[in-house]
Amino acid sequence: MGDQGFGLHPPTVLRIAEEVKSVHDLGVEICMVIGGGNIFRGLQGSAQGMERTTADYMGMLATVMNALAMQSSLEGLGIHTRVISAIPMDQVCEPYIRRRAVRHLEKKRVCIFAAGTGNPYFTTDTAATLRATEMSCEAIFMGKQVDGVYDKDPKKHDDAKRYEAITYDEVLQQHLGVMDASAIALARDNHIPIIVFSLHEPGGFRGILAGEGTYTRVHG
Repeated sequence: MGDQGFGLHPPTVLRIAEEVKSVHDLGVEICMVIGGGNIFRGLQGSAQGMERTTADYMGMLATVMNALAMQSSLEGLGIHTRVISAIPMDQVCEPYIRRRAVRHLEKKRVCIFAAGTGNPYFTTDTAATLRATEMSCEAIFMGKQVDGVYDKDPKKHDDAKRYEAITYDEVLQQHLGVMDASAIALARDNHIPIIVFSLHEPGGFRGILAGEGTYTRVHG
């Protein structure tokens, strides 16, 4: 949403798409999972009296809108993409079929997974870890508002300390809020490292692959 309070900011979408293209150009196979908090958050809706299941489904639909926006930007840059939704909506995107998604990757397409897991009570963090496991991904790159995992909120505390590396169990024990607990546990059980980096650092995504930049590695 860029500097806006909500919604889509096309220049920001394009900037992120350019980051993805820079990595795709290296020959890296990319799966993307995009949240929907810039449009609607299920938990916030639930907190304001909306029935939780309904609120979560609305949040899932918001992720489809974001995924379509990202697809449009990537294809404008010449990158072939497929939006793959956990909730079938054939006129808009493909339903999730694992073997078909794997084939898209083999053809060097970027797969954008939308609608979370398709189930309420699960976050897009869990969806990302689930898809990473199913697609045999080597790592999860988590683009955040901050450049890694801190012991407390760096926006509120000047003395917040960033971790270079931390284990899954330490994240769970210290309630560090990198991802929700079910997502961390799934990544731990399947030995998928999580790289937490800032979406605001130009060239950050590609830089990490070259061993540069600022990030936190969550590992076993």
